[in-house]
Amino acid sequence: MEQVFSYIISLGASVMMPILFTVIGLCIGMTFGKSLKSGLYVGVGFVGLGIVTALLTNNFDSPLKTISELYDLQLKVFDMGWPAAAAVAYGTAVGALIIPICLGVNIVMLLTKTTRTINIDLWNYWHFAFIGAVAYFVMDQSLLWGYFAAIVCYIITMVMADVTAEKFQKHYNLQGISIPQPFCQSFTIFAVAINWLLDKIPGFSKIDIDAEGLKKKFGVLGEPLVLGVIVGALIGLAAQLDIKKVLFLGVTMGAVMELIPRITSLFIEGLKPIAEKTQEVAKKRFGGMKVHIGMSPALVIGHPTTLVCSVILIPVILAIAVKLPGNQFLPLASLAGMFYLFPLILPYTKGNVVKSLIVGLVALVIGLYFVTDMASAFTLAANEVYKTDPTASAAKIPEGFEGGALDFASSLFGYVIYACVKYLQWIGMGVLTIITLGMMVWNRMRITAEEKNA
Repeated sequence: MEQVFSYIISLGASVMMPILFTVIGLCIGMTFGKSLKSGLYVGVGFVGLGIVTALLTNNFDSPLKTISELYDLQLKVFDMGWPAAAAVAYGTAVGALIIPICLGVNIVMLLTKTTRTINIDLWNYWHFAFIGAVAYFVMDQSLLWGYFAAIVCYIITMVMADVTAEKFQKHYNLQGISIPQPFCQSFTIFAVAINWLLDKIPGFSKIDIDAEGLKKKFGVLGEPLVLGVIVGALIGLAAQLDIKKVLFLGVTMGAVMELIPRITSLFIEGLKPIAEKTQEVAKKRFGGMKVHIGMSPALVIGHPTTLVCSVILIPVILAIAVKLPGNQFLPLASLAGMFYLFPLILPYTKGNVVKSLIVGLVALVIGLYFVTDMASAFTLAANEVYKTDPTASAAKIPEGFEGGALDFASSLFGYVIYACVKYLQWIGMGVLTIITLGMMVWNRMRITAEEKNA
């Protein structure tokens, strides 16, 4: 079984999505041609997104490291990026069987009406495996603790995917889709709380600037494309590169800002027919029961507000990280994941650029402390994985550093589970169990009440 699911993961989303969507489409009554076409659009979207992300990381990795060296910005926790976190996640006994175990949990939750989401975002299951792997090593390689942490994270995320589904679908006009990805979902709490606080400030609610409003207010300078060019060029200047490289970095960042929305439109084009048909079938065969298809937040990272906030936060968080008291983590390799902060923030801020920026900044600053505190456990897990499998080069931490990654290690869900396991142990297990069961019961009450009123 481990070999089967390892093989599935190795195929990658771009290959498996056409297969998966073709099978789902046929099961819900779509023609073979339409099912295959939907899957291919999503698969091509993942290929395109991978190319654009590589464009960003390959061209900006070296300048950002140069800036770190030039201005002596070295901190003791080295940014390993998401590949290291994924290597740790899948390099343990917990990660080996995470997909079948979580799919089993998903089926049980659907049958008990504690979720409406069918989570087919298999490639982001590494998030659940990661927190499970960290708990596994922190608790002396205990499978009990590892699977407990992973399953708790999975259930909480599935409930949150249901809770946020309506707002998400309305904001992005994506009916039948939810986002069961714990990194994104953990920022929902920040979005709700901070948005509420900002609305209590007299006059603040009148500052309603979305991405279109930014263009009207600042003209061409408010365009994500132009903002990308400016930030890219500034990074080049800070790295003391020659004018040719400065201009190249500017155009490259601008290209990323412009290409991401075009690529993510492929996801939507592929998903809509499947989502609409799924809802139609559910209404006919299951008495009007709603179901959500759980997908990657990559679908919506091309939103203009996400692009604007991400490109502004990149230099801002670099500057803050160096001066932040108690922080030991400088985000470099993880900056490409900045876009994934906002998919579930925007539905609550209604795309307001100012509010979204504030929520993102607060969440990131707190996240830096999460990464710093989790660094010792991340390092322990990464070292053990690399020792067991020297070919897992992504997990090798440079000499003299501890390891960390903004991707998921800065997640509220991941950190709370980690803290309960490490600092509270059995008491923490009890607390997490009560919270998880409580969320399941509450979600079932929501679902059954909505079905009665339908």
